[in-house]
Amino acid sequence: MSGIDLPAPLDRLVPTLASLLDARHADLLEPLFLGTLLAHGRRTATAWFRAGDFADDFRRGYTLLGTLGRRHLDSFATVLFSRLRPSIDPGPFWLFGIDDTPTQRYGPHVEGAGVHHNPTPGPTHQSYLYGHVWVTLDWIVRHPHCHTLALPLRGELYIRRLDLPKIDADRRPEFHTKLDSAVAQIRWAAEQLRGSDQPLWCVVDGGYSKRPVLRAAHEEQVVLIGRLPHNAALHDVPAVVPAGQRGRGRPRTYGRHRLSLAKRAGHARGWLEVECFQYQQRVTKTYKTFLATWRPAGGVIRVVIVKEDDDGWRAYFSTGPDASVTDILESAAGRTALEQTNKDLKEVEGAGQQQLRNCQANEGAFNWCLWAYTAVEWWAWPKAFAEVVDRSQAPWDQTQRRASHAEKRKALQHECLREGFWRVWGERPCPPEMRQLVDLLLDLAA
Repeated sequence: MSGIDLPAPLDRLVPTLASLLDARHADLLEPLFLGTLLAHGRRTATAWFRAGDFADDFRRGYTLLGTLGRRHLDSFATVLFSRLRPSIDPGPFWLFGIDDTPTQRYGPHVEGAGVHHNPTPGPTHQSYLYGHVWVTLDWIVRHPHCHTLALPLRGELYIRRLDLPKIDADRRPEFHTKLDSAVAQIRWAAEQLRGSDQPLWCVVDGGYSKRPVLRAAHEEQVVLIGRLPHNAALHDVPAVVPAGQRGRGRPRTYGRHRLSLAKRAGHARGWLEVECFQYQQRVTKTYKTFLATWRPAGGVIRVVIVKEDDDGWRAYFSTGPDASVTDILESAAGRTALEQTNKDLKEVEGAGQQQLRNCQANEGAFNWCLWAYTAVEWWAWPKAFAEVVDRSQAPWDQTQRRASHAEKRKALQHECLREGFWRVWGERPCPPEMRQLVDLLLDLAA
């Protein structure tokens, strides 16, 4: 877009991503990013093209989105993560989260769309919706002012086996379950962090605490954190028998005695307290912890039972037996940041609103929304609170509330437009009333 440039560090990220594309499409990537950032209203693909000032070249724009979904999902995510790593402190371990989220669509000709469970039925109690389901991988980090954030890096489209024949054979993808997508996400994260000094942790909900995911985490030396069902088939840890006293055969992996989570949680003795950071505040939790063996995990796990006010108690597990209770509880609570991110992706970035039919173009557009979200958060990461939040026109708002993604996105819009305008204006003097009018128009535009 003429006259508008991206601020640091995005001014170096977007050209690097463009260098991965074919020369026929590389020049459209920066206008596409600006269009994604500056578009208002319903964020269809054509709204991106208009805001990026290449609506006359819309055919190449559609081709670019399809190219992103067909060829560049891994390479773009790798470049983005490699740029994020030096500027964000991961803490004592790398923490990633895996979750799935639907985007509602309409019309019978949208490839890959089907009927799926609706996790947020709302007041109308709609248990199912028609659309796409995405399995996403997010990097969970702790911001000094905004607390726990989830930065999305990759999203894979899940298509039911029933809906695959509706896609033309020349571009029909192979069937894979949500668990297969989660396994691919874990292997990708492990490959990116090969040789890192900090261990890699991954937190999932109960739907992904299954044998295929646990096996992949074990193979990649990833510590998996998740929810345990109340009826989990746990066994005790077998006693260690010296080699000279052991009989024939290999040592036992699983104990002989069955452990009951309900009985452990119902017993009045053995409860301890620990202070940890959950849901943006310091809290004191009452817990029990012990080691057990669990066949889906392939060996020993650490179990943590926590008292909760709403439903009595919850059980979490860690495939790292040496993990501390504090780290397990904080990691499990950090997974809720993915839910807030998914909400902002749909409501603020407009993920799922692009009105595309082609399956690969939908994958490209959804991942482009993921990367745009992460890019905005990356730009705002080192900024002071006052640089990204201006609530002077909303005195009823809580001034100490942390900055939302919408406020960060608006601040980036404002900076791009302001710097672009004054760059075009040049060194000529500007009357105060003119400057005041420009500031007003920029506020309205952003």
